[in-house]
Amino acid sequence: MRKWLLGASVFVLAFSGAALAAETEDDSSDLDGVKLAKLETVTVTAQRREESAQNVGISLTVLSDKELSDRGINTVNQLQYVVPSFEAVPAFGSGQPEFRLRGVGFDDYGSNNSSTVGVYLDEVAFPVPASTQGLFFDISRVEVLRGPQGTLYGRNTTGGAINFVTNRPADTFGAGANVEYGSYNAFHGEAYLTGPIDDTLKFRLAATTEQGGAWQKDRISGESLGDKDKAAVRGQLEWTPVPAVDVLLEGHWGYDKSESNGLYLFTPLDIAPPLPAIPADTTRSATGWGGSTAFQGLTGIASDAKPFHNSINDGVSLNAKFDLGGAELTSITAYEHLRRREYNDWDASAYAYAGVYFDTGSNVFSQEVRLASKDEGPFQWLVGVYYSNETLNEGFYSDFWQSLGFDTRTSYNQFVNSIAGFAQVEYSFNDQWKIVGGLRGEGETRKQKGYVTAGVYAPGTPPADFSAPADKTLDSTPLTGKVELEYKPSESALLYASISEGVKSGGFTSYNVPSASASQAFKPETLWAYELGFKTSFYDNTLQLNGSAFYYDYHNQQVQSAIWTTAYGAIGAIVNARNSHIYGGELEAQWRPVTELFITQSVGFKTGSFDNFNSDLDIAASTAANSAVYVNRKGAQVGFPKGSYQGSVAYDIGLNGFTLQPEIDYAFHDGRVPLLLGPTYNIHAYWLFNANLTLTPDHGPWEVALFGRNIFDQKYDVERNFFLGGINIAAPGTPATIGVRLSLKY
Repeated sequence: MRKWLLGASVFVLAFSGAALAAETEDDSSDLDGVKLAKLETVTVTAQRREESAQNVGISLTVLSDKELSDRGINTVNQLQYVVPSFEAVPAFGSGQPEFRLRGVGFDDYGSNNSSTVGVYLDEVAFPVPASTQGLFFDISRVEVLRGPQGTLYGRNTTGGAINFVTNRPADTFGAGANVEYGSYNAFHGEAYLTGPIDDTLKFRLAATTEQGGAWQKDRISGESLGDKDKAAVRGQLEWTPVPAVDVLLEGHWGYDKSESNGLYLFTPLDIAPPLPAIPADTTRSATGWGGSTAFQGLTGIASDAKPFHNSINDGVSLNAKFDLGGAELTSITAYEHLRRREYNDWDASAYAYAGVYFDTGSNVFSQEVRLASKDEGPFQWLVGVYYSNETLNEGFYSDFWQSLGFDTRTSYNQFVNSIAGFAQVEYSFNDQWKIVGGLRGEGETRKQKGYVTAGVYAPGTPPADFSAPADKTLDSTPLTGKVELEYKPSESALLYASISEGVKSGGFTSYNVPSASASQAFKPETLWAYELGFKTSFYDNTLQLNGSAFYYDYHNQQVQSAIWTTAYGAIGAIVNARNSHIYGGELEAQWRPVTELFITQSVGFKTGSFDNFNSDLDIAASTAANSAVYVNRKGAQVGFPKGSYQGSVAYDIGLNGFTLQPEIDYAFHDGRVPLLLGPTYNIHAYWLFNANLTLTPDHGPWEVALFGRNIFDQKYDVERNFFLGGINIAAPGTPATIGVRLSLKY
């Protein structure tokens, strides 16, 4: 570890020297007679105040509204192709996301446990992972922060935070729309209307919808699967009765009635003779679905129903800021509701081997109050309190009728109460040196009531409990913190070194596990993060180069494994790995060598292994011995993509009153070797290339673009797994698509 940190220090110092050299070499915006255009100053609120991203001592990526639109990004998951060291895996291809930043993630297809990566919309946290899967629209920018976040945020995270910042109501009337139509009859549209109501009140109304796009087909009938049917609306009222008071009331509502994404079989399906075997699919567009009459009686879902979503999410928040002179008081009150009904076929066939249905209701109330300094000066501070109350009611159903001879229903109620106090201070010794320190104390109680798994052994009969309903409780009171030292050798360079600790809540395994076997909770995981970084700009801010290197010391990492039960054998469960580590880094560059040309490049690398993990169940050996047999995973790789690479090149061509911009962007997604599943489920590395050709008048309210996504039709998978032994399924990535986009803004 010492050698690695020494190498990272040399890496950072070398780039700081380059920054100083660039500062003295050329401080003009004219290089070899070619007029240069400066890069735009990007303002972020990563530290709860507006400041340039280049002055923030945190490894972060910022994406503008235009970048999101050009690349067709309207969900959290799609950020993995533009943000280094970030992955978003849909568990079994479902609506339950598994986020990873710098390799820090959590594999769980259940709904009841928190994520390692916090997702925020206008400073409101979405702690239930499934609630992050709606459409994000009318976005001003996205900030992705890598590393533990807790001394400035309501939630505590080990991996990082993703902040979506929406457009605010405007002082003058305005309206706009962005619509696109593409392959497979896919349609996506957004529109907004904004303006003043009177001298103190203004509004903004925005809406979006996504329709069509099915590109998968039933391997036998040819019936299509995958059409989208999503819509959402958001309203904002901003009230400024006096200059010192700013109040934003926001409400949103959305639905998702889409068909689910289908899975394909990458090995033959032959687990229940005499039922005929199904050969492995030869194309990723092939899929299948079907269920049993017993499952229909249990859930009301017809045995020939297509996999579907039927979800509603809505919420309201009140963000009030009060200028107290030397300080600003902020209060954020929010309520979020999700009703998720999702049916998937995890055997990708007409057989009733492994169908699943989620019926989830969640309600989250949160209140944050913080007070922060406002005066310019060497000493800056922030203190805050955060409270949240979560309720989750879930039924999780599995259709094993033709594989195991029964269907199951797991049901429970979960309640989470947490309260935290957090504070951060900054002191600038002079124009060059600054020290930052923060603390966070938290108390959280998680309770599950009435947890039980029941089985149906004959169509129409009531479910019979496998064991008595169980109640479970988990309390935690972590204290975490951060210390950071920043050095600015010049106006165009920032160096920083930080040590921070993050905590992810413990929880409960909550799927198809007999309650007696699931009585033990898994512990909270903690992460000590050591980071060195730099942010530099050259040639009068026409080139920016930022980089970071990190080492993570992981304790009680939460890992998807299994437990052994006498009655049921091996059953999937989440366990704690005592010690592990991850290290790596990122480089990000933006360059405008001439006014017309804009280039971005970014790369991320990470690797990690277990140092002490002897609680992983060896399923094959346990089955043979009819008792628990554990394997020591010391030295084994944690199991995540090691590398990522993203880039874009855009060039403006003047055409007599118009500008034509060809643009290409690309992303490399490294392969994934899941430790606990085996090589059968390795995901291969792949490249994706997208292209845009945009025409914009020099004076006009419109723009039109032709776009292509995955233009070389790369065949790739986003997930490979099995829900039941012998059923090897994969979630395929989207094939090549083309389309046209029209934007209007008044």
